This record gives sequence, C-alpha cells and structure tokens, in this order.
Amino acid sequence: MQIARIFVLAAAMIALAMTIVAGPGTRFDVWNYRVGIGMLAGATVLGVVAALGAVVLIALLAVARWRTQAWMPMTAFVIALAAIAPPVILLFKAKSVPPIHDITTDMADPPAFVALMPARNESANGAAYEGAAIARQQEAAYPDIQPIVTKDAPAAATQRAANVGRTMGWNVVATDPASGRVEATATTGWFGFKDDIVVRIRPDASGGSRVDVRSASRVGKSDIGANAARIREFLAHLA
Repeated sequence: MQIARIFVLAAAMIALAMTIVAGPGTRFDVWNYRVGIGMLAGATVLGVVAALGAVVLIALLAVARWRTQAWMPMTAFVIALAAIAPPVILLFKAKSVPPIHDITTDMADPPAFVALMPARNESANGAAYEGAAIARQQEAAYPDIQPIVTKDAPAAATQRAANVGRTMGWNVVATDPASGRVEATATTGWFGFKDDIVVRIRPDASGGSRVDVRSASRVGKSDIGANAARIREFLAHLA
C-alpha cells in the first residue's frame, strides 16, 4: 500500500511539473511547440491516472489497517487536479471556437503583410489567406469582427493605431502613414506564440478613415480565439 501511495503522489507531481514547464520551455526555445503541446497532453493523462489512484486510496482509508499517511493520497489528488486543470481548460476553449488561426475584418480583401512577409513566409502557417473556407468559419464564430470608421484622417489614424498597438504590448515593426499600414507582432504569455498583426487604414467617404485589421498566428491550426480577442480589444481602444 505504501508503494501505491508513493507512486500516486509521484505521478501527480510529475504531471504538475510537465504542465508547468510545457509553456516556458516552448517560449524560450528549449523545445519545439509540438513538444510543449505533447507535454500538456501527457500531463493530462498522467494527472488523470494519479487522480483516480488517489480517489481509490482515499476510499481505502475507511479500512482501519490502511488508515495511515492519509495526507499522501489527499495531497496527490489536489496536485493532480492542479496538473489537469490548465490543459483541460485549454481543450474546452479550443472546442468552443473554430480551428482557424487567421482573423480579419475584411475577408474579401484581407490586409497584406509587407514588413513581416519574410517572417510569415518562414512560419508554418505562411502568409496567404486561406479564402472562403476560413471566411465561412469566421463569419459563423465571430460575426462582430468588422472594420470601424474613425474621424481621424488616414495619417493620424495610422499613428494612433501604432500607439494603441504599443499600449497593448505589441512589438510594432512598421508604421507607414503614407500607405496607411501598421505591422506588429504580439507574443502570447505562457507559450510565447508569435501572432502577427497588420492594420490597414484607408480614406472613408465620411471624411475619416476605415480601419481594417488582420491578426494571424505563425504556428498551430487553431488559435483558441486569441486573434479575434486581440482584434476586438484593439478596435475597442482605437474607437
């Protein structure tokens, strides 16, 4: 019985360690992002095994001769839950949104990357917009992602867009008031994934400017809703 307690506690601790290091290891290029995602999957499986084992051991505490060191299975259960929670939350979040990674306010004519084109071409997801298939999924999931019109002239709107991007923590790599274009890269917190943004500003008939935005992940099939959330926040600040 003591061996079982040690095994369950050790499994829970290993699962938690895998969950904790999966993101930072990916962020700091210790391993490929696929390894990091695989570690989360492994931590989930190991954490579930540890949690179930802990439940069995806790139930056996009702037997007098096994009513020793109760702290071990109880601690293992709590640690296992802590290991399982983040990947399970990510999984449910991924299931709640379409498996797309390129979001734009103009699906017919998406803003094009220029300064970031080399980085996009080197990335797994590339620079090309995937067209009607991805547009239909975006329309169904994010109908609120639409361009906005500001009262600013294009040059002023471009500069303000760059300032808003910096406020949001983006690394602004290009600001071109003449062509009405801002390009930037945002880095996600835990895994350090790079998402590229291009803001396109054109004159509007009202005398102000129409602002379109595109935010696309460099890797991964699904962005778990990150790009849509980023565009919403940017346009809210800009408006």
